Amino acid sequence: MEEKKYLKWYNKVGYGSGDIAGNVVYAFLTSFIMVYLTDTVGLASGIVGTLIAFSKLFDGFTDIFFGSMIDKTHSKLGKARPWMLYGYVGCAITLIACFAIPTSLGKTAQYAWFFIAYTLLNGVFYTANNIAYSALTSLITKNSKERVQMGSYRFIFAFSTSLLIQAITVGFVDFCGGDAAAWRLVAIIYAVIGLISNTISTLSVKELPEEELNEGKSTGEEEKYGLVQAFKLLVKNKFYLMICGTYILQQLYSAMIGAGIYYMTWVLKNKNLFGQFAWTVNIPLIIALIFTPTLVGKWKGMYKLNKRGYLLAVIGRALVVVAGYMGSIPLMMAFTAVAALGQGPWQGDMNAVIASCSEYTYLTQGKRVDGTMYSCTSLGIKLGGGIGTAVVGWMLELSGYVGTNAVQPQSALNMMQFMYLWLPLIFDVLIWFILSKMNVEEANEKIKKEKGITKQTAQ
Repeated sequence: MEEKKYLKWYNKVGYGSGDIAGNVVYAFLTSFIMVYLTDTVGLASGIVGTLIAFSKLFDGFTDIFFGSMIDKTHSKLGKARPWMLYGYVGCAITLIACFAIPTSLGKTAQYAWFFIAYTLLNGVFYTANNIAYSALTSLITKNSKERVQMGSYRFIFAFSTSLLIQAITVGFVDFCGGDAAAWRLVAIIYAVIGLISNTISTLSVKELPEEELNEGKSTGEEEKYGLVQAFKLLVKNKFYLMICGTYILQQLYSAMIGAGIYYMTWVLKNKNLFGQFAWTVNIPLIIALIFTPTLVGKWKGMYKLNKRGYLLAVIGRALVVVAGYMGSIPLMMAFTAVAALGQGPWQGDMNAVIASCSEYTYLTQGKRVDGTMYSCTSLGIKLGGGIGTAVVGWMLELSGYVGTNAVQPQSALNMMQFMYLWLPLIFDVLIWFILSKMNVEEANEKIKKEKGITKQTAQ
């Protein structure tokens, strides 16, 4: 029997546009916060890295907390949409604050300013907004194909936004004056764009009534769990842990690609190449996302597609390393595109995989924890991206890098080469290994057969 359809094309597009808002924050922060702090404000990369790492200790608690709060929310807007809508106001304010550190302050005050703004952005407002946005995948449709399509639309917008942010920001800041005031102005413009797109996305979809979401289920029992029990439900789900691991590695990968601004500036001697490489990363990702729903249908599920895709990504990144040591920028760009093409399918069907992961918890534990389950998206983004940025800071500090110097030591250049060439390859290999074990669809079908649950009942 064909699954019921819940969404029109404009609902899917409207939902996807929410990742314009998310990546106005994430792409801008991950790619440029370190270079802004070290080269414009003049802060030490090692201290900044340590502050970011310390901030992550707070983040770990807020992800599951906000996921649990979403599950317990009952409002006219639904469970997730209120958190998505109002959480972004805080995102916009704190994003601006991160790039508006007063140059008149002493160094200690500047470090404190950055730490407070960065922690509030990541640990509170971005968490609430991003978990809610991701959880909508399970709350506005029960159709598995529509969930995959939503993921594809979402990440087409995500990578398009990342492409634009990475491609134009360096030139945009230079156009605005290239100083601290220029970074602040650019942050304000990005924050306003994010506010508009987030509001449009929130209002373009409507959550299903709870009665329909829980049709055929004993809802009274499912809602009765606290934060501690929610955490226990998550750690009992091996697929949740796999997705968290994959997400963290993926964001570590992105942080190293973002550190490419240093590699382009000091090793390749042309900082504008960072924008050109952004095209070779994001255009193939967008192409892959367009075809992901069709490929999922052709290969009868997401597991084979994700596994084969990341094998291609590993091969592509290995060839980038070879091309890098050959000194061939055109070959580096070509193989970067190959790697990105392989990474695309997982980006497109990831939300659908998480929805299946949530179903696995229901089938095995009898609890429905959609909002809490989607904490893995925010947890992975913040831990992976934050730790990745911190590691960049530590490595630069260890290598002897000083952002305000006109010339960098060879040790710093070698470290930039290691970060940009080797670490992304290592992370891709680890992701491929995890994805080769993540067949949650097969696990769910096996449990359903054992329990005699029909597809219609399990939705």
